[in-house]
Amino acid sequence: MDLATFLIQCLNAVQYGLLLFLVASGLTLIFGIMGVINLAHGSFYMIGAYMAYALAPWVGVTLGGGFFTTLALGLLLSIAFGYLLEWSFFSFLYEREHLQQVLMTYGLILVFEELRSILVGDDVHGVAAPTWLSGSVQLGDVMTYPTYRLFISAVCIAVALALYFVLARTRLGMMIRAGASNREMVQAMGVNIKFLYRVVFAAGVALAVLAGMIAAPVSSVYPNMGAQVLIISFVVVVIGGIGSVRGALLASLLVGVVDTFGKVFFSEAAGVLVYLLMAVILLWKPEGLFRQGT
Repeated sequence: MDLATFLIQCLNAVQYGLLLFLVASGLTLIFGIMGVINLAHGSFYMIGAYMAYALAPWVGVTLGGGFFTTLALGLLLSIAFGYLLEWSFFSFLYEREHLQQVLMTYGLILVFEELRSILVGDDVHGVAAPTWLSGSVQLGDVMTYPTYRLFISAVCIAVALALYFVLARTRLGMMIRAGASNREMVQAMGVNIKFLYRVVFAAGVALAVLAGMIAAPVSSVYPNMGAQVLIISFVVVVIGGIGSVRGALLASLLVGVVDTFGKVFFSEAAGVLVYLLMAVILLWKPEGLFRQGT
């Protein structure tokens, strides 16, 4: 493998890991802080991808907007959707057993898939990248790297920094971290824990939707696309430590590197390597790389 090829694979690993972080960070917020095993989280990623497919033409014709207008509208809709979904459905799951949470959120997957089939159909759709991001960056004499993939990495890094600032430097982040440690004490101190949970859930949904929207031009849009993302996101959450956003970031990058280079060097065993990584880390640190709330 020459240097240019190695660099491209490194960029692919980082881009995949950062995109995975967007999905996994929302999952670790919901799972680690609210204590709900949400199997429907991958469906939010799918909803984001279909939003990118359905909203882009409408935004261009009706609003005269472009790519960023589509992203902004999709995020606003996802925040409202997440807030209403927590109020109408997930707020009843906190006191339920994990088995009931699994069964009920699995039911949501079936509902979302059926609605997707009715509204959009079962065909595979492509989403075009913005014209100004459709070029490539030259790497070496003959190799290039898509500009849009670099854009995905930049967006993910910006979101990760914003998420760190909110959780570590703001009053809202302090309440979220405190609620993750002892929700009864936080509620006794006058914090509206129900509203806090709705904000956290809406943020988790928005992160997954954003990941789906920006990934759509790269991965296409197809039925049941959230299932594989859900599985690998749970792997990331377990490796990083349940409830740890910093752990989710590090674990996502590790998974991205192992998955990308595993497909290059060990193609026949590539599907096993990520789970082998999880097993090794859990044998070393059963609680994950970082503790909850870090």
